[in-house]
Amino acid sequence: MNTSEKNEIVQLFENHFNEKVQSFELLPPSGSYRQYCRLISENRSVIGALNNDVKENTAFLSFTNHFFHKGINVPEIYAVSSDLKKYLQEDLGNTTLFEYLSKTRENEGFSENIVSKYKQVLKALPTIQIIAGREIDYSVCYPREAFDKQSMMWDLNYFKYYFLKLAKIHFDEQALEDDFQLFSNYLLSASSKYFLYRDFQSRNVMLKNDEVYFIDYQGGRSGALQYDLASLLYDGKADIPESVRKQLYNYYIVELKKLMKVDEEQFDAYFKGFVLIRIMQAMGAYGFRGFYEKKEHFLKSIPYALKNLEVLLTDLNLPVKMPELVKVLKQLTHSEVLKEIGRVKSNLTVRIISFSYKKGIPEDPSGNGGGHVFDCRAINNPGRYEEYKKLSGKDLAVQEFLEQKSEIRLFLDSVKVLVEQSVKVYLERGFTHLSINFGCTGGQHRSVYSAEKISDFLQNNYPVNVVLIHREQENW
Repeated sequence: MNTSEKNEIVQLFENHFNEKVQSFELLPPSGSYRQYCRLISENRSVIGALNNDVKENTAFLSFTNHFFHKGINVPEIYAVSSDLKKYLQEDLGNTTLFEYLSKTRENEGFSENIVSKYKQVLKALPTIQIIAGREIDYSVCYPREAFDKQSMMWDLNYFKYYFLKLAKIHFDEQALEDDFQLFSNYLLSASSKYFLYRDFQSRNVMLKNDEVYFIDYQGGRSGALQYDLASLLYDGKADIPESVRKQLYNYYIVELKKLMKVDEEQFDAYFKGFVLIRIMQAMGAYGFRGFYEKKEHFLKSIPYALKNLEVLLTDLNLPVKMPELVKVLKQLTHSEVLKEIGRVKSNLTVRIISFSYKKGIPEDPSGNGGGHVFDCRAINNPGRYEEYKKLSGKDLAVQEFLEQKSEIRLFLDSVKVLVEQSVKVYLERGFTHLSINFGCTGGQHRSVYSAEKISDFLQNNYPVNVVLIHREQENW
């Protein structure tokens, strides 16, 4: 998000709420190309979104308005820019279902507390699919109005070209194409008059005030009920135990029966088929983002997807024969190279500290004794100006000053080169600690800004554990 785009979102906020933005925080990137930020004034916190894909925004805004008026927990939309590329929405906090799951699981295992949250989600799902799906405007769907033949073939070929080929899995292309045709025709025979959320996974469910809220449904379209259930229960890194998965599946069926008649045997047969295409679509995404775009954190999901695939193949029993596809999928589950990708969690902790030189360079508690200390004092200092003295490098006004009236970008570009070199070598050699320190006169403006930017850079590009500390700020 460049300075001009940031200013436009700030202006949208200030015009709508008639309040000054006091803090602007660019949020870490998601799996999409949309950019999000948090804007805070004296009275409120709001999420700002930037997306140049107007058609996708139109779908999201239309669906949100429809769901909101149907009583479904989605973020309220406050304001939309005239070019439809920027909008403000309700701040639902920072806790996704996946984050709740991960933290709770460390202490309790896959406990009843986690199961209870999933049941809240599954209780709402049939309402989204059936009740809200009846009157939704499918004409705004993007890129397709339905999860139709074209959509399925896109997903299957995405899997073929961005996962199989990049993972160097051998296959007979014509035989595989024939199986894709048979498979998609079978899935198309399922009833598909419902709203298909498309990316219904734990990262797209937010927890706020003990309630579940739904986000990122802009890819929605009409489709079969089974797809979204498959997306949630076979969500890769959520790693739901098979016994819990069956329990949650049965819970959904009970909730579904409150709204319609269900042929359980037929529903289950189609469900397995949709689980399979969902896993393949997800693996295509992991391949594109990981193998092709070199974003390592996407590769971490591959072992989980392979585990789900292995479980599914033991009891697939689809009424169509797909010998080449099954052969290829079994190759994947037996690939030791793929299983190892992302299996070992990084043991490298990068400790990033902003500090004041007046109080000395921070000690390294790891005992490693290595790392970097970067002197930010050559950068134009906002602290010399009265209007910035009570602010820090996390405040919007200071960020704009540094980006527009100093050489902070050039400074950080050089820092990244040195830091990347260390991180890559430390990861290769299995080192466990690296310290990166940014110092300025007061430890308030330039050093804080630099530490924040390098923290975001490392978390978004390398499999490291970042500990970010603003030493002088914490002592205010």
